[in-house]
Amino acid sequence: MTRSTFAGVDAVLDAATGEQYTGAVARIEYRGRPVYERAVGMTRADELARDEWSGTDHAAITLRMLLAHDSGMHSGADYRTILDENVERFALHRALDDTPGKRVTYSDLGFIALGTILERATGRSLPASMRERFASATLQYGVRANERSAIPATESDAWRGRVQGTVHDEKAHLMGGVAGHAGLFGTAADVAGLAEMYLAPPNDRGTRGVGAALAREAISEQAFDPVLRRGLGWALKTRDDNSCGRFMHRESFGHTGFVGTCVWADPIADVGAVLLTNSVYFGRSDTRPLRAAFFEAAMRALGFA
Repeated sequence: MTRSTFAGVDAVLDAATGEQYTGAVARIEYRGRPVYERAVGMTRADELARDEWSGTDHAAITLRMLLAHDSGMHSGADYRTILDENVERFALHRALDDTPGKRVTYSDLGFIALGTILERATGRSLPASMRERFASATLQYGVRANERSAIPATESDAWRGRVQGTVHDEKAHLMGGVAGHAGLFGTAADVAGLAEMYLAPPNDRGTRGVGAALAREAISEQAFDPVLRRGLGWALKTRDDNSCGRFMHRESFGHTGFVGTCVWADPIADVGAVLLTNSVYFGRSDTRPLRAAFFEAAMRALGFA
């Protein structure tokens, strides 16, 4: 017997967890021998709850691994396969793809898990935590109905039609637009302000939102990858064909977004640059050349090339 033998049992437990009980332990024996045992959920549904990863393959995962994308968690999921799922529960319990800490695999599911962990640890919603750490009148989860027409449209899909004014990411959409990996709407100034939180400390401009030690740690290498190294939540320049282009220093940090957004910051040159586009409107082609051209032009204009 394999784990898949009891897929139906897993489905029953998963469906009821958090709905009919906070936690449960199930055990099945056959011919006097245990063939199935599993603990699900939490001991209680409040701040004193124990995390449900205890005793599972996920138990070795640390917050640092989630932030550096080397947790071993799967990269994501086709939304069409999880339309009837609780996405948060799916992210927390999907089988690992690899041993935690072994290699970098960019994971939406890992950041969905991070959002859940943050909410449980603070007892506050993600929007509330975001407002506390990054006060901005223009940065928010979701947009008001009268603002939607001003938001650039993204792609057209068979499920939702032309997406405009709501989160593009399908998993975040299924989660009501609030998730650890997607859902924020803001301006280029908001994104630049986020980068400045980490750009300021190494350039002796004080701190805002995060402490200097954490900021420096976040933009230093936490997990090696030959294509794109990882800091804590940030990608780090690894090669000249990264989307930041040739002229930013190796110490540079940044991030891209699926719909065509990106930010890179160079702490040596003390430069931050943001490019927000809706390039998926015209398809899912690789826009790395456009991004690199933008950042190279920015660095050239400032005299760094």
